[in-house]
This record gives sequence, C-alpha cells and structure tokens, in this order.
Amino acid sequence: RLLSAQEREAFDIGLEPKEVQEQYDTGRFGRGCLLARRLVEHGVPFVEVVSNGWDTHQDNFTKVADLAGQVDRPSAALIRDLDQRGLLDDTLVIWMGEFGRTPKVNPRGGRDHFPRSFNAVLAGGGVAGGAIVGKTDKAGVEVADRPVTVPDLFATFCASLGIDPTIENMAPSGRPIKLVDGGEAVRELLS
Repeated sequence: RLLSAQEREAFDIGLEPKEVQEQYDTGRFGRGCLLARRLVEHGVPFVEVVSNGWDTHQDNFTKVADLAGQVDRPSAALIRDLDQRGLLDDTLVIWMGEFGRTPKVNPRGGRDHFPRSFNAVLAGGGVAGGAIVGKTDKAGVEVADRPVTVPDLFATFCASLGIDPTIENMAPSGRPIKLVDGGEAVRELLS
C-alpha cells in the first residue's frame, strides 16, 4: 500500500528495452545501476548501489581486474544514461570506498587498508567534469599537493547538491547530529 503501481514499476528493470539492459551488463552491479537510473527517474532522492569485494588483502591484482570488469561498463552506462535523459545535472554520482589501499603489496599479493590517501570519482550534480584535485608523492604514500579531508569531501557533496553542510539535526534523544563535522567544499570541483 505504500507504493502506487507506477512507483512499483520503477523496480522492474525488465521493462527496459533489451539493448538498454545490455548496456548496463547483466551482473548484479549492472542491474543495480540500471535500477538506480530508474529510481532517479521516479524521483527517489538517494540511491546506493554496492559493489562488494574490494577489500583485497590477498591476490589484489586478479581481484581488482575482475571487480573493475564488473563496475566499469555499468558505471559508464549509468552516467551516460542519466546525461542523455537530462538527469545528470541534478544527480550527483559518487564512486568511492571507505579506505585507500597501501602502495606496497603485502606478502599475500594483496594491498591493505591505507587511510592516509584514497580517491573518489564524482560525476554530475554541478561537479566540474575532468577536474583532478590533489596528488600523492611518487610512492603513493603521502599527500603531496592539495590535501582534501573527509569533511571537505562531504562538504563538497553537500555544496554540489545545494545542501547547507552546517545543518544539525536533532536525534530523538536530544543529541545534535551534524551533517558534516567541519570541512570546506572543494571549490575546484564545483562548476
């Protein structure tokens, strides 16, 4: 009863033409990206598509090649499709994990957690296309230029979506919860 027939229809990716489904690939992540586009089209304000398995503490290179093969095509299809449908300007696509990976390969052929640097890819939502902000030293160990903190990144997400990052919500217990704990939006990323 919560969803009308039209809203439920958004979840049926089988309604998409076969050629559109094939652009997204048939894997779980690809189906998730196609579903995300359909949900955005129906006005859903926040959608998360998950790609698991990136915690590559062993056999990193084989696993990353396989994982990248699962996400590359569907991610590109999602961005292209949102753009062609006029939805990309108002939709922020964020591709990131929760940790960077060590520059050195461990004895198991893996790469471990590395909180000192990591990357994120942003598309749409008022983000300047092709902008690259920050870099590490040649060894990939230290941030050598233009550090961006996690609060800076989150403030950038908010700014691109027109959300005031200083807003505090109140938990039922009376505890204030900030959207972003400090940080400044990365202006170089905002168009």
